[in-house]
Amino acid sequence: MTESSGTSPDTPPEPTSTAATEPVAAADDSAAPEPAATAASTAVTRRLGRRRGERGPGLSARRRRRSSALVLMFGLLATGVLWTVLAPGGNAAQQTDDNAAVRQGRALYQQGCSTCHGLGAGGTTTGPSLIGVGAAAVDFQVSTGRMPLAAPAAQADRKPTLYSRTQIDQLAAYIDSLGGGPEVPKVTDAALDDADLSHGGELYRANCAQCHQAVAQGAPLTYGKFAPSLSESTPTQIVEAMRTGPESMPVFGDRQINEEDAVAVAAYIRHLNDSKSPGGYSLGKYGPVPEGLLGLLVGVGGLLAVCLWIGARQKV
Repeated sequence: MTESSGTSPDTPPEPTSTAATEPVAAADDSAAPEPAATAASTAVTRRLGRRRGERGPGLSARRRRRSSALVLMFGLLATGVLWTVLAPGGNAAQQTDDNAAVRQGRALYQQGCSTCHGLGAGGTTTGPSLIGVGAAAVDFQVSTGRMPLAAPAAQADRKPTLYSRTQIDQLAAYIDSLGGGPEVPKVTDAALDDADLSHGGELYRANCAQCHQAVAQGAPLTYGKFAPSLSESTPTQIVEAMRTGPESMPVFGDRQINEEDAVAVAAYIRHLNDSKSPGGYSLGKYGPVPEGLLGLLVGVGGLLAVCLWIGARQKV
């Protein structure tokens, strides 16, 4: 060996210093986190997200249920308040009286009316249904004696009533409870006194005189029927007839004749019945044609009789 070779092959290599390499390793370790820690944090994040996802719909459903319950409670409270404010007045005693009237009316109906109109007032082959006719129709038919009908006929005529005022009201209350209908009108004397007679006369002549005759004495119709005389009809019965249309009479509703006009017609008919005949004997108030015919027959017949008598005396 020569000295120019540098090192001797028998000399061991010098140890490499680790001071320079350790910082590099440390930097590499901090730059790249350990795989185990990363996997653990990912699993925890997924579990938290899963739990949040599981809790989310449940919480939303519970919140919706609570909101619905609050809305329902508020709606019920508002309904109760509105009912308290807007409900029709009344008391327990009045309701008890109404129920008692209905029960008494049912008993009277089953005794005197169910044979023709059926046990449930639904009608039969001999009598029409009474469901929906209202209290006004019952009050008119029974207070005028037309019902109950003793035997079938072309038309029910007026006759003395078989029921008292209280019993009529009970029958009307029962029929009204089955389906409602026109109520019994309240026609007062004050309203009749304040009514316009001239307007009532115009309405009567336009709508009623064709059947009931010019002075409300009635007239015959076809098929054995007739328009009855109104001389015995009360103002309440006249308005009831206009609202219910008994027999062949048409129904006059509020749109055709309102309450004020109906009272005016009733007042005019009362005036016709109460007024005296200025010419003496009224001859039944059948109008100018029968009166003229009677005058013609009596007058001309009397003149002929006198002429014949004079002629007979001259021959002798």
